Amino acid sequence: MTANIGTPERIVRIVAGVLLVALPFMSGWAFFESALWTWLSVIVGLVLVITGILRFCPAYCMLGCSTNGKACRR
Repeated sequence: MTANIGTPERIVRIVAGVLLVALPFMSGWAFFESALWTWLSVIVGLVLVITGILRFCPAYCMLGCSTNGKACRR
């Protein structure tokens, strides 16, 4: 598993992920009264946090993308 996420994107992913996980519980928005949107926000947030911590995005590897300057091995 070769890292394919650069440092700036890693920071953005982790911050956005934490916000998406916390948003349904802290915001009080009527939008999140639906369990579907709450779960969707939490799942997407966790995926962002995990990919940010691991510095690896499987979708980038499938598409041949990289934001750290190194090509992903297929």
